[in-house]
Amino acid sequence: MQDGQKHDDSVFNQNIDGCLESAIGKYGLSRSQYDAWIERAGPHVEALKGDYRNNRLALLRIAEEVSDIAEAEAALARLSVGANTLVFYGTGGSGLGGQTLAQIAGWKIPGVANEAQRARPRTRFYDNLDGGTLEGVLKTLDLAESRFIVTSKSGGTAETLAQVIATLSAVKAAGLEAQIPKLFLGITEPAQPGKSNGLRTLLAKFAIPMLEHHTGIGGRFSCLTNVGLMPALARGLDARAIRAGAKTVIDALLAAKTPQDFAPAVGAATAVALAKEKGISNLVMMPYADKLGRFSAWFVQLWAESLGKGGEGTTPIGAVGPLDQHSQLQLFMDGPRQHYLTILRVASADTGPKIDAELAGLAGAGMLGGHTVGDVVAAQAHAVPEALARAGRPVRTIDVAKLDEKALGALLMHFMIETILAGRLLGVDPFDQPAVELAKVLTRERLAKGA
Repeated sequence: MQDGQKHDDSVFNQNIDGCLESAIGKYGLSRSQYDAWIERAGPHVEALKGDYRNNRLALLRIAEEVSDIAEAEAALARLSVGANTLVFYGTGGSGLGGQTLAQIAGWKIPGVANEAQRARPRTRFYDNLDGGTLEGVLKTLDLAESRFIVTSKSGGTAETLAQVIATLSAVKAAGLEAQIPKLFLGITEPAQPGKSNGLRTLLAKFAIPMLEHHTGIGGRFSCLTNVGLMPALARGLDARAIRAGAKTVIDALLAAKTPQDFAPAVGAATAVALAKEKGISNLVMMPYADKLGRFSAWFVQLWAESLGKGGEGTTPIGAVGPLDQHSQLQLFMDGPRQHYLTILRVASADTGPKIDAELAGLAGAGMLGGHTVGDVVAAQAHAVPEALARAGRPVRTIDVAKLDEKALGALLMHFMIETILAGRLLGVDPFDQPAVELAKVLTRERLAKGA
């Protein structure tokens, strides 16, 4: 099957053959089942085209914007003067998108950053609120040489407010109150009549500069806005190339004559069809690259929070290869038949250190001799989907020729649109999160009672 397989030779190729009955037997989708679901996706693809043309969905237009990149670059340049550490506060989508982008520049992978990246201020993300962690951070940071970028779209995220208030207090206690406008930067929605924004009010009190969070793009979809691009810029990445990659997906949307021509529609139809026709309840995202480790975490939030509503949705699971071949793969291969895997492969042949043949033979692993480490990973990344297919487990492969800003921008846009289309196929709103909002309300009530 070629439906939606080819996105762009220079970006990535998707193949869903391993999800079909013709490849994996009775546990895969029959041709008629797949055809029915991809046909149902057709009106939703056309609706997305209308959303683009009529400017109804800001996400579809973000790849074309340029002015906000220059604003972010200028703000980062001002903030970075005299800095040795950039600290990012922001939870959920306000943190994961930036981490995903920063990681392809070596963040959180010791020894991978290049010389230019190592010359930049260090980058830290604190997206989970933990009292002990934050206390340790504020005690050990050189506050005079640290800079804090605080992100909350609504300005009311309790975790982020707690972090920034504690940090402001620590900075004041260190005798640096006069320096606060130079040490902090906020990213939040612009002031709106009748709508409170605690973060904006707080930062304005201290004359802290702010960038405007896009009002039409929510947290988990914000990775291509200044929310995600600021960490990318901090690591020396090309923000315009990231958006150019995202634009290739929008171009493919507008050019698609049928839903089969559009890779995100194929992905969405396949996932929903497997859930509804074959009882698949878990989706596994398994990239074979350290630089895509946080991409898995980003995908998990995107899929879970967008689709888990009204009894609908499937459970996303993050994994990374080849590491999880030695842990979770046993369950995926031989456990309950409820897992659908996406194997995300980055071309790695002929990369990395070469394995000495004599030493490999001495270790009883002669097959490794003469190969590079990248050759080994490539062999594993191709063997695993073949093994899954032989075991009758649905598997999709996505092949990336070169993992750079353009490729990651395309992948991010692909999966955001795939998620939106899956939501529309399921009949749920992919943009809200009512259960999460309830938990926030109850948290505020408990704190108020204890005050």
